[in-house]
Amino acid sequence: MAIAIVVMLLVRAAVVTICCVEGEALQPTFLAGDRVVVNRWSYGLRIGGNRFLHYNRLWRRPVERGDIVALNDPTDSTLSIDDRQLLFLRCKHVPGDRVRVGANMLIVPGRASCADQDYYVMVPLSEKGLEKSIMVPEDHIIGRVALIIFSHNPAQPLWEGWRTNRTFVCP
Repeated sequence: MAIAIVVMLLVRAAVVTICCVEGEALQPTFLAGDRVVVNRWSYGLRIGGNRFLHYNRLWRRPVERGDIVALNDPTDSTLSIDDRQLLFLRCKHVPGDRVRVGANMLIVPGRASCADQDYYVMVPLSEKGLEKSIMVPEDHIIGRVALIIFSHNPAQPLWEGWRTNRTFVCP
């Protein structure tokens, strides 16, 4: 039993995470009560980033345009990276892309342009929030959202409200 618990904790910490979607801000892609699987290996195994180890990724792969990504909120600098709020955003621009900001053109920084890490421009999943975008450093990215494993409407009792049409659905 102890071995099974240790293996489960290692898988949870290094391979996949199941997150619960709360609120209505991610509609129509996600509904409140969706349980989504985040693949922590999708962009390489994230290690370090604390006071003991410098941040790095083993078997690094870039985030691709259009990916739905789980990440730690880069706008809250009062907390450590792992204690920040979890966000789900869509990647709109990758390193090297030219982005218009007002009247200026900006090139999204990356390792190829001598930045300390790759950066990505992310936008909200909601159509209402498309005008808002944020630049996210690679070390805040947890992984790609791979699957909605199941969904339950939180406004309904446990024995009702199961959304069977949202079981094992790729977003």
